[in-house]
Amino acid sequence: MFKKLDRLILKAFIGPFVATFFITLLVLVMQFFWLYIDDFVGKGLGIGPIMKFIWYQSAVLVPLALPLAVLLSSLMTFGNLGESFELVAIKSSGISLLRFMRPLLVVSIFISGFAFLFSNYVIPVAWLKSRTMLGDIVYAKPAFDLKEGVFYDKISNFVIKVGKKEANDSIIRDVVIYEQSSPLQDNFIIAKSGVMKVSADKRFLEFYLKDGTRYQEKGDNSYNSSGSEGDYIRLGFKEYKKQFDLSSFAITFSSDSNGNNSEKVMSIRQLNHAIDSIRKDNRRILGQLNSGIYQSQSYQGFMDSTNKIPLAGDSAFRAAKTIDALLPDSARNSAHLRAIGQATSLRSSIATVSQNLKDKERIYRKHNIEWHKKLVLSAACVILFLIGAPLGSIIRKGGLGTPLIAAIIFFMVFYFTTTMGEKLAKENTLSPFAGMWLAAFVLVPIGLFLTYKAMRDSQLFNKESYYRSARAFRAFLQRLGMRRQKQSTNKSI
Repeated sequence: MFKKLDRLILKAFIGPFVATFFITLLVLVMQFFWLYIDDFVGKGLGIGPIMKFIWYQSAVLVPLALPLAVLLSSLMTFGNLGESFELVAIKSSGISLLRFMRPLLVVSIFISGFAFLFSNYVIPVAWLKSRTMLGDIVYAKPAFDLKEGVFYDKISNFVIKVGKKEANDSIIRDVVIYEQSSPLQDNFIIAKSGVMKVSADKRFLEFYLKDGTRYQEKGDNSYNSSGSEGDYIRLGFKEYKKQFDLSSFAITFSSDSNGNNSEKVMSIRQLNHAIDSIRKDNRRILGQLNSGIYQSQSYQGFMDSTNKIPLAGDSAFRAAKTIDALLPDSARNSAHLRAIGQATSLRSSIATVSQNLKDKERIYRKHNIEWHKKLVLSAACVILFLIGAPLGSIIRKGGLGTPLIAAIIFFMVFYFTTTMGEKLAKENTLSPFAGMWLAAFVLVPIGLFLTYKAMRDSQLFNKESYYRSARAFRAFLQRLGMRRQKQSTNKSI
């Protein structure tokens, strides 16, 4: 019988999980595109690069979609079973809720392990490729788009204005082309009409102009020895061909090796190696700083074997109240200046090393945060299941109504506490462990509390129970008031 129940719960869970996972992943990808939609529009991207980028970005978002899918599907599964009274029948047969949750708990642990392996081996590659493509797309020039009556200046050293374009966009009229071949020369081309087309290899934009004039400055546009200005040339033409280089508009995708030093492209093994190297490097710098400060002082040469200056037998030293009393008047000023110079140099060196250590400590924290993040996003599948399963059995509502609202609320709690903890860890307010596991510290007690309530058939979300409690409380207040009124009447008598 237990095996049949296991198959029942697994069959009820797998369908909603697959559906909610892909829906969640689609929503997360669309949310990402809403942030960068302005950078994608007008870049002339083909369907191939866009689909490739969506593939990489979807892989990056898989560890975030899995916990939400587990939470929502477990809510829906136990909510549907509770709504159809199947859960009541199972409990009435003597099977506890924990035993009924056990197969899905095993599945959640399996999903958590898959999420960890995915984060450790797939996410670094996908993140590197998606960020490289995103950077190339963001910094790429917009695609060539020449509009009527608008000066177009995206082609280097040229400004083009077309008065009118015919329906086929190839015949143009009232063309003005401003060309700046050098800082001291300005050339113009004005034509009544022409034909615009792109070369076969799409590298050049070709204008075949008709009935126009070319105005050109000759020389350096300065006064010559006789005091006259440079020469100006005006050339009329019936037909004239002008080419513009469009190679700068083509998107070139960079090599993936440009960003392979980030901690986000490292696996757990690589992060462990990097964290250990950074820790040793910080200790080495601190050791060099301490020894360098100590050995750079001039009194170091007067130390004995016990690191003390042997002045115990010097009566003048014992009698002097200040260092100045030991120095002659002629040497005090130079000694003061020398001491100030050494202190200034030492302070500058300490400030430089201190800033270097702060930068390395920040890098050290970022690597630790990424190390814990891989584990947190994996463990979130189990944590959110411990919330979704008992919550669904308490709510006893299936479908996408109440379970979806509850799933969104708890996922937002998880997401915002994780984000806040990561920020506090980066600012060194919390340790990387405390910051990244902050969501677990908040949600695990909630999950245990909900499991406890679900095992005892709690009416936690039943509004009728709260109505009954409210009526009982009002009746208690009325009886208490009547009792006090009766006591006051007896006292007055």
